[in-house]
Amino acid sequence: MTKKKETPRSTSSLLTRRTFLGAAAAVGAGSAFMGPWKHNRVFAAASDKPIKIGLTHDASGQFANSGQAEKRGTIMAIEEANEAGGVLGRKVEYVWMDTETNPQTGTRVAERMITRENAHFLVGAIQSGTANAISQVAQKYGCIYFNTNSSSPTESGKNCHRVKFVWDGNGENFSRAAANNAIKAFGKKWLLVYNDYVWGQNTNEATKKVATGYGAEILDEIAVPVGTRDWSSILLKIQQAKPDVVAAAVGGDDFKVMRQQVRDMGLDGKPAWINNQQDWPDIYGLGADAAFGVFGTTWYHYLDLPGVSDFVKRYQARYETTRINVPGNVTYNGYIAMRELLRVVAEVGSTDNIKIIKALEGRTMSAADRMQHHDAVIDPTSHQVQQTIYLAEGNKNPRDDTDYFKILSNSDPESIRADANATCGLESYADTPNYDQG
Repeated sequence: MTKKKETPRSTSSLLTRRTFLGAAAAVGAGSAFMGPWKHNRVFAAASDKPIKIGLTHDASGQFANSGQAEKRGTIMAIEEANEAGGVLGRKVEYVWMDTETNPQTGTRVAERMITRENAHFLVGAIQSGTANAISQVAQKYGCIYFNTNSSSPTESGKNCHRVKFVWDGNGENFSRAAANNAIKAFGKKWLLVYNDYVWGQNTNEATKKVATGYGAEILDEIAVPVGTRDWSSILLKIQQAKPDVVAAAVGGDDFKVMRQQVRDMGLDGKPAWINNQQDWPDIYGLGADAAFGVFGTTWYHYLDLPGVSDFVKRYQARYETTRINVPGNVTYNGYIAMRELLRVVAEVGSTDNIKIIKALEGRTMSAADRMQHHDAVIDPTSHQVQQTIYLAEGNKNPRDDTDYFKILSNSDPESIRADANATCGLESYADTPNYDQG
């Protein structure tokens, strides 16, 4: 059997950055004609018209690796739906544009996806600032947007929207899973390190609130600019402060660099490190010994659960030449979210946004189907997927060269629910434009 490569299929529309910039200029020139729509962006239904998904996955910037890992998961779900006959008897297509880990680009991409590409739905974005920008455009038109992997607590908190659904655990969920046990095991003197942008800032605030609630004393908080490549002065400051615990909210390429330099300076054993969420693309290739400290994840390819092994095999068959040869949490979130969206469209029997939103709100998804330990539910008041959170550490006895993690625990969703969700105020249905591309 000929194995599939990562090159997009003919059912997709791949736009290069140059093509997009040229088209974006055309959009700007015609903005007076293009909108905005207040309500009723409804096109004539056509049963043979493909359902088009707008993929907003990064291919450049700090989260390029994660963006492409996420994209592989969403495309797998689309292809599997087409192999099963499509959705509502219609083929599912996708159009992808690079949001460049940049909110301004995210805004332009979302505008183009909706007004020129006529995408039925938007899916993707790793950086929380970019996800927030996309969701503002999506809400303006009423286009349902699945934020698959951005995990600032604000995404399902103060920046929530009726059209946006958040599929990853957030920084507060992970802090709640780890903080109390870390204080008991390692001590109360904590030092916080975080990336100085929306996800890092808000995750740091959530970590501080959770940890001090359990009795931690915060010695210092160090904001690290995005793109930092020399961590020596920061690590020296940590050495001098002598905390019991360092809680890090650092992501993307910065996390890779930090891990390497922490290990080089011999700080990976003491103090204890609590690294909020560990995205698989940010550690893959560094080796199991780089996975020091305790960290969170939503999924691991060696979970001993039905369906996991089969999913890994399908990924490897589909992406034979991909550098990351087993799927991680980012790919998993992209796959699960995309699969669920298409299921709901089939169940509702249309692409009408309000009908689909109502079907998603409060939706329960079984643990067995999601390859996790606990059932998950889409919170109807914040639109965050409440799901299993795993804590892990580096695996000292790996079964192969991909076995970096040793899973320590799993938390049921209710035990680690985020308080930040209480600040969410979803727009009313009446204030959400009708949106159906037919």
